[in-house]
Amino acid sequence: MSLKNEPRVNTSALQKIAADMSNLIENLDTRELHFEGEEVDFDVSPSDPKTREVSIPFSAVYNTQGFKEPNIRSYLSGCPIKVKVLEVERITSTTKVPSSDLYTIELTHGEFKWQVKRKFKHFEEFHRELLKYKAFIRIPIPTRRHTFRRQNVKGEEPRAMPSLPRSSENRIREENFLGKRKQLEDYLTKLLKMPMYRNYHATTEFLDISQLSFIRDLGPKGIEGMIMKRSGGHRIPGLNCCGQGRACYRWSRRWLIVKDSFLLYMKPDSGAIAFVLLVDKEFKIKVGKKETETKYGLRIDNLSRTLILKCNSYRQARWWGGAIEEFIQKHGSDFLKDHRFGSYAAIQENTLAKWYVNAKGYFEDVANAMEEAEEEIFITDWWLSPEIFLKRPVVEGNRWRLDCILKRKAQQGVRIFIMLYKEVGLALGINSEYSKRTLMRLHPNIKVMRHPDHVSSTVYLWAHHEKLVVIDQSIAFVGGIDLAYGRWDDNEHRLTDVGSVKHVITGPSLLSLTAETTESIESLHLKDESESNKNLPILKSVDNMDSKMKGIGKPRKFSKFSLYRQLHRYHLQSMDSISSTDSTSNTGSVRSLQTGVGELQGETRFWHGKDYCNFVFKDWVQLDKPFADFINRYSTPRMPWHDIASVVHGKAARDVARHFIQRWNFTKIMKPKYRSLSYPFLLPKSQTTAHELKYQVPESICAKVQNQFFISCADDKVVFNRIGDAIAQRILKAHRESQRYRVYVVIPLLPGFEGDISTGGGNALQAIMHFNYRTMCRGENSIVGQLKAEIGNQWINYISFCGLRTHAELEGNLVTELIYVHSKLLIADDNTVIIGSANINDRSMLGKRDSEIAVIVQDTETVPSVMDGEEYQAGQFAQGLRLQCFRVVLGYLSDLNEDIQDPVSDKFFKEVWVSTAARNATIYDKVFRCLPNDEVHNLIQLRDFISKPILAKEDPVRAEEELKKIRGFLVQFPFYFLSEESLRPSVGTKEAMVPMEVWT
Repeated sequence: MSLKNEPRVNTSALQKIAADMSNLIENLDTRELHFEGEEVDFDVSPSDPKTREVSIPFSAVYNTQGFKEPNIRSYLSGCPIKVKVLEVERITSTTKVPSSDLYTIELTHGEFKWQVKRKFKHFEEFHRELLKYKAFIRIPIPTRRHTFRRQNVKGEEPRAMPSLPRSSENRIREENFLGKRKQLEDYLTKLLKMPMYRNYHATTEFLDISQLSFIRDLGPKGIEGMIMKRSGGHRIPGLNCCGQGRACYRWSRRWLIVKDSFLLYMKPDSGAIAFVLLVDKEFKIKVGKKETETKYGLRIDNLSRTLILKCNSYRQARWWGGAIEEFIQKHGSDFLKDHRFGSYAAIQENTLAKWYVNAKGYFEDVANAMEEAEEEIFITDWWLSPEIFLKRPVVEGNRWRLDCILKRKAQQGVRIFIMLYKEVGLALGINSEYSKRTLMRLHPNIKVMRHPDHVSSTVYLWAHHEKLVVIDQSIAFVGGIDLAYGRWDDNEHRLTDVGSVKHVITGPSLLSLTAETTESIESLHLKDESESNKNLPILKSVDNMDSKMKGIGKPRKFSKFSLYRQLHRYHLQSMDSISSTDSTSNTGSVRSLQTGVGELQGETRFWHGKDYCNFVFKDWVQLDKPFADFINRYSTPRMPWHDIASVVHGKAARDVARHFIQRWNFTKIMKPKYRSLSYPFLLPKSQTTAHELKYQVPESICAKVQNQFFISCADDKVVFNRIGDAIAQRILKAHRESQRYRVYVVIPLLPGFEGDISTGGGNALQAIMHFNYRTMCRGENSIVGQLKAEIGNQWINYISFCGLRTHAELEGNLVTELIYVHSKLLIADDNTVIIGSANINDRSMLGKRDSEIAVIVQDTETVPSVMDGEEYQAGQFAQGLRLQCFRVVLGYLSDLNEDIQDPVSDKFFKEVWVSTAARNATIYDKVFRCLPNDEVHNLIQLRDFISKPILAKEDPVRAEEELKKIRGFLVQFPFYFLSEESLRPSVGTKEAMVPMEVWT
């Protein structure tokens, strides 16, 4: 008979029958059910390979499932659960309901210990649920979940199901309580040895256990249980119902979990974490209808939300409230109060910390730490460029390119969360949308948020300015360095990057590839390495190219990384960077500090494409073409970048991670597009495991852990922060007490805005210049103005204002450029350091404009030193950072014999610091006629100044001789540049139309 004539099975009908049977069985009243025979159980053997990993990994928080799913992992493998009934409490009622007994049960599972309170009726309900399950599991219903459970039961050895004591509790005498407690202990102990029942969702719910109960990094096990949660309560405009009264509320059944520093609730049907409430200084618990507008209500407040829960009785609400409060007070009290300087984070003793001067070492340590990540990477930046290289020169292909590192770690299972500032497109060209799109397409484990949405949030003027990288919530990089173009630099602060190949105007270079070639390079990281090797761009006509480029060696093929293969061939792959010089001519930099690195080969670069920049000359454009130059590196020097950062470990890193988590979770609920499950809520790890460091940044030392613009000196009208006033008052105090006191201020010679300074600089640049000068030296509110009013010109003995500048030779021409000082750093008395993202201006300092973060480090390890000519115990961290900064800017890196240890002495302050800055400034003015310049007081003088001949062009030989006298980078800040001009934005310009707070 043909198979075609066989009657077809109606699978949909079978599924409907199966569903009906499931509903029927689940609704059976099984109080009278009793099954003969043995029940199944087995004891897990320690040799079982499934039990070798006892702990549940932290990554399990990202893989939660519905509570009734059969393959949930809630318990520690191979670890028994010990049960002890501690006490019995007789509950009486004023109603006709008979008195009942409340049992306090203590459970221990590995290192976790917790208590639950249950009435005997709860035991009866639980037992009936298990009997129902027992009946249900024996029926072969063709559903996936049911089949899975039946298959798991088949392999178990039979054992009798324990019996529940049946005595009527209101007739039990006092002397029988002890026996009853023992019976209940035995009942639960036997039951929990049977995987069939232990893993059943009714059992875990009865014992207040969930998938997140026994994850060590989440801290001790707190209170858990099913509750009813009311919607709303957010302290964020637009997230709550606009109406009032009960009709606007929605109640939902949720599983509440209390941990040492936060609460969360989950959806039982999907297991999704639906909200996280962090413990903070406003954390409070209230009970009662008056406080909650709900019968048997429980109210939990923090800075961001009022959460209303509904319990079954007033007694239960009081118990929940008391238990939560007691647990948080015991384990999370540090988060309930403000700490020193109003910080949310407590002082953390004996914290491993390390500082960075410039981004070279910082980027390398960030790359190495990312490579060691096992669970999570958090990144937040004002600007992030996916294609930057974290290790340079590039000798390992794309391996250490940021997007490739992140993709590699995501493929290994690491969850990566990135928050970017969403700029106002008309005002800034950082193209965060491109950064987000590029990163998101790499791998599903990479999630990127941008914030704020300017229209919906009505935030137009302020920015997210923080720069953080956090690895596994155990290592946190904090400072002023974005993972972005232009930031990478080392102690040489090079102006040029043209490689060792001669440049001929008529000849194409490797970096002037066609758009198609460039785009193919950009997409390399999206393909497997084996596949990408086949598609490397090949530039043909080697003979033609060789006639236009004279480098070291003549490779047969010019592909993107063929020059790096040459470095491997000559064993230079492990070497660091040096100044690029031509081996056959003198077209290299005049300044070439040898740092132990071989010469760059061919057109090997430190700064590729958009990374070679001079943002005062020209702001970034076409960021979606990362490897295409946007300024001519053969005629325009780059602008070097001087910056500071730090890394902390352990508890301090946990605190930094907590801040990131707070911002991430806030953004998730704030923006509708991020409320989906694909953007998970983040959970802070507990401080109890913070000491367990799997990786440590090399050269970190122990310390106690808790600037770019200079706009201060409050007038309470335009400027409000008082940092400048504090500096002035401290100097006046020192003068009155005849005390030596020094303040070293180093800031950029020009603000970081595009503008031609030879014509005045443009409105944005001038606006920042106005407020910088107003803070330093112009007007009675300025620091110098306040000092002059009391001590005259003696102020020069107390404070110094400087910038940084360098020079080089580019294509046979001497060039100079300022070094952009982006540091946000304070070092006090060689024992206290503040490193962060905050500038000294109102945007950063008022606390309600730009978002910022910083760490304060106080040394616990000291070294013998000298301060004001006397013996002094200096902090190892603080003094080491101060000495490195001084050596870099003074040019003492290769001359360690110079005495720069005592920053207060007259000899250092006057004969070294002030003298070096003045001499360097004089030489630069003589050779280049630099701007800004003290000779130029107005625009008429400016036009005359730039029309005069420049020694560097008129007599290069003599100019080069003069430049040999330069030491370091330090130059005096020009106080009188355009002092006779009003630098505020002119009326009618777009800069004048925005509020003045934008510039302050």
